Amino acid sequence: MAETSLAIIIVIILFSGLSLGETTRTELVSAITTSAMEIAPRDGVCSSMVKTQGYPCEEHLVTTRDGYVLNMQRIPVGQSGGSMRNRPPVLLQHGLFMDAITWLLLPPSRSLAFLLADNGFDVWLSNTRGTKYSRQHTSLATNGSGYWDWSWDELVAYDLPATIQYVRHLTRQKLHYIGHSQGTLIALAAFSKFKLSNMLRSAALLSPIAYVNQMTSPLARNAAENFIAESLYKLGVFEFNLRGDAVIKFLEDLCKKPGIDCTNLLTSFTGPNCCVNRSIVNIFLEHEPQSTATKNTIHLSQMIRQGTIAMYDYENKVENIKHYGQPLPPVYDISRIPNDLPLFISYGGADALSDVKDVRRLLEILDGHHQDKLVVQYRDDYAHADYVMGHNAKQDIYDPLMSFFKMTS
Repeated sequence: MAETSLAIIIVIILFSGLSLGETTRTELVSAITTSAMEIAPRDGVCSSMVKTQGYPCEEHLVTTRDGYVLNMQRIPVGQSGGSMRNRPPVLLQHGLFMDAITWLLLPPSRSLAFLLADNGFDVWLSNTRGTKYSRQHTSLATNGSGYWDWSWDELVAYDLPATIQYVRHLTRQKLHYIGHSQGTLIALAAFSKFKLSNMLRSAALLSPIAYVNQMTSPLARNAAENFIAESLYKLGVFEFNLRGDAVIKFLEDLCKKPGIDCTNLLTSFTGPNCCVNRSIVNIFLEHEPQSTATKNTIHLSQMIRQGTIAMYDYENKVENIKHYGQPLPPVYDISRIPNDLPLFISYGGADALSDVKDVRRLLEILDGHHQDKLVVQYRDDYAHADYVMGHNAKQDIYDPLMSFFKMTS
């Protein structure tokens, strides 16, 4: 059973891409700020993953308007050095249960972050609130329920604007954006609701998550349909820590359910990844998993059950009216994304989380996007993890992506 628990943890961590004070959620657009650069941890991502490969690296701290202190890394030049002038900045945003190390797992000749630096880009890596290097707050203790009172709505309203504005301010340039999985969800939602697109040159969305009600992953779907996250929240588990005893127990029970094949959890959760080597999984496990808020996993489960892209549903008319001024949560209207924002979207035919039917629904909504501003790539053999850990992702995904960026710089 211990081996089964570890296997469940490994798979879910690897391949999910998945307390406001006086400010209401309808006022989130105005609640954005950043802090000046401060001294970040000496044992951070730079020292453990970047400098060891011969690349320069800077640690930055950014404070959001709701007080969360986010750690960012900057790789200003490539391995061979060179001038920092006139290098287009690019921000990479990881998915659920991940952090910036997502982009650094493969060898430098294959990792997207290193490839970008070696190809003339000023590379910035973000770390979402609650992850190892972004577990600070100006007033809240990280072991208290208040610290974990957020869902991806707050990532849309606070984290993403803070990091984009910080890079924009420091570099004095518009930037490119790359998101994977949940990193695509918060970007799509932000572009539809806020004016971040005017700070961007373009955006690349890998394994895009928007509509997820056609998701074929039996593990993810069963967790949503059996209200696993809601049960944990009612028990007072506000930090969804995949190494925590409470979460492990619930995952063990889920593994016993009919239709869940625990002997092949990788395929059961993500779909059959074509190109992920076992050695990369071992490197990953040296650095992960990362926590998220249980409330965030509830929000994602609501999306699976309801088939909508909406703000967090308190499932209580009075509470929804209190937060939103209406009985149902506001919907993120994806059709409002500016038609002239250059977009690169890549999705895989084997992806059980970013399902083909869901992605095509997204593309139908983007049908009015300017044709010369939208590049759509489909890889029939790719599943969810191939986009960040696939040994051949360089030639399949990253080279076309960098060519797209250079065309829009």
